[in-house]
Amino acid sequence: MEVTLLGTGAPAGLPRPDCPCAACASALGADARAATAVLVDGTLLLDLTPGAAFAAARSGHSLGGVRQVLLTHPHDGPPVEVPAGTPHPGRVPDGRELALLTGHRVRAVAMDAPGTGYAVTGPSGQRLLYLPPRSAPAGLEEGPAQSYDMVLADVVRRPDALAGLRAVGALGPATDVVAVHLDHDVPPGGELARRLAAAGARAVPDGTTLTVGEFTDVADLAGVPRRTLVLGGARSGKSVEAERRLEAFPDVRYVATGGTRNGDTEWAARVAAHRERRPGSWRTTETCDLVPLLREEGPPLLIDCLSLWLTDAMDAVGAWDDAQWADGGERALRERVRELTEAVRATRRTVVAVSNEVGSGIVPATASGRRYRDELGRLNAAFAGECEHVVLVVAGQALVLRG
Repeated sequence: MEVTLLGTGAPAGLPRPDCPCAACASALGADARAATAVLVDGTLLLDLTPGAAFAAARSGHSLGGVRQVLLTHPHDGPPVEVPAGTPHPGRVPDGRELALLTGHRVRAVAMDAPGTGYAVTGPSGQRLLYLPPRSAPAGLEEGPAQSYDMVLADVVRRPDALAGLRAVGALGPATDVVAVHLDHDVPPGGELARRLAAAGARAVPDGTTLTVGEFTDVADLAGVPRRTLVLGGARSGKSVEAERRLEAFPDVRYVATGGTRNGDTEWAARVAAHRERRPGSWRTTETCDLVPLLREEGPPLLIDCLSLWLTDAMDAVGAWDDAQWADGGERALRERVRELTEAVRATRRTVVAVSNEVGSGIVPATASGRRYRDELGRLNAAFAGECEHVVLVVAGQALVLRG
């Protein structure tokens, strides 16, 4: 089954008309995208968009053989002209299946937002799932399911759709996930590719033809690396960056090392803001005992953050007192860091850890402050040495240091 992406952009296209934003200004050449429309084997058209006939011609195809046109979402713009000879577009009621004379079967999938998704099975059994913009399947049930060979979805704005599909087995490691309905939420180019790769997805230019079931780059798009360290300063966006790397995966365990602070309303507000950002399927564990978690089998871990873990470890060894530090405290802290980094090296879980980068700031005025700064620098270096991917977040921008 061949799929030609006549467009891969949001309904308004990319760049948006008359939009002066940086993402639209840089959406040139292959990064310019028409509204998403999908031509399946030259006979089935999913979403009729302005200029579809010209887009098909540019990609070496024709709409002359189209026998069915299906729409997925309400069209808010001007009426779209139906090309001569093309069937009038329609929609299949949720849950109903349409059998085409070409041997394709199309099942309408209910969405959690206005629109209809379509699961297309080709004559040879290949399976394609196409989702409308800003939507995720509704009512997914747990249990064994055959993975789709290809999923076309709004990955940037609805990564939770992928998480839901992964949770029920509908999206597996061999599924080719292609991002469509791309808008100006993320600058095109390297930043877009990095974010999609973290979700196990990719983007292709308009006009690309893909063969469903022949995806060969599984190793490159299998998701996030096994171990990732995200560094950054205060309010740099490092926690958001870390969360973004796992939001397309279900059953993440969020490990909060900060604990609770009785009577500190400002701290409580910070914790609440973090909690509200996280997907509802994630579980939260408040602990600084990271080594047992790293040694266990289980879902991905998001550790936020190593800076607070170090504070707890230094408290435990008496590192703030010069005498205790000299009389075994330093040695005890080195042992704790060694145990942690060895557990990171040996872990079989996916781990994304957050830590503060404080070495570029003001030199602390106290000896204990300087000690903490130095030990955090050593911890970050040791932890990064065990990670396949290391990122530094500055002013909300992720700079890849390794990976």
